[in-house]
Amino acid sequence: MTHRPNHNFFDYGPARLHYDVMGSGPHVLLAFHGFGQGYHYFQPFAQAVSEQYTIYSFDLFYHGGSFWHDGDTPLTPAFWKELLTHFLRQNNIDRFGVTGFSLGGKFVLATLSSFPHRINEVLFIAPDGIKTSFWYSLATYPGWFRDMFRSLIVNPGPYYKLVKAMRKLNLIDKGVLRFASHQMDTRRKRRQVYYAWMVFRELQFDTRRIAALINKHNIRVRMFLGRYDKIITEKNMQRLLKHLKQYDLHILEAGHNTLIADVAEFLKKEN
Repeated sequence: MTHRPNHNFFDYGPARLHYDVMGSGPHVLLAFHGFGQGYHYFQPFAQAVSEQYTIYSFDLFYHGGSFWHDGDTPLTPAFWKELLTHFLRQNNIDRFGVTGFSLGGKFVLATLSSFPHRINEVLFIAPDGIKTSFWYSLATYPGWFRDMFRSLIVNPGPYYKLVKAMRKLNLIDKGVLRFASHQMDTRRKRRQVYYAWMVFRELQFDTRRIAALINKHNIRVRMFLGRYDKIITEKNMQRLLKHLKQYDLHILEAGHNTLIADVAEFLKKEN
């Protein structure tokens, strides 16, 4: 059955969240998509688990219908906790699970660090935020590079020269370079990259503390990775996993970009 989107908005301070509610199961799951995507990327996922979960799928800020009305002022973990506290109260949500793909992993970690006592389970799908990537660090620190990166929105020439040089010198995996180039190939995308990276730059978390919260509150963790994913690798995920008492790790025969749909197929077979 085709899902008809329910366009819902939640306003708090400088933030407006756009989200859809999918499925009708007894367990609530908050879902956060990856860079350049939108809430609808979780539709096949929701269809696969519609009897188990009611899914609140959000547009991230600077994506879809969500807005951050404070320029490139960073979203802090403290503000995210305030916002989500009011959202959960408004929607009468007590206990819940959380899932996120790629960039959405940062919002999973922010939510987990704020509400560990209310979270039943976490489904990580190739999550960002566990080990910070080279490209993310380069674009967000130090300050002088942020100014240069802002200029690349209009004039991407220096960026493409850097990519070309790194490719020639074989300094970085070709798959990673293709991924990075794809995120920057239009002015709209470059603007989205800049503001998303700037606004989310304070969503950084100590993996030992995250693991301690998961262990203390007996939160079920399932992590899904792609065997051919060059962006989020199993090796990097060990920074968190090695500190967990229990977890389920699934390596799917997939790359990075299709993982939400691949996880949906996996869960459909599981059910």
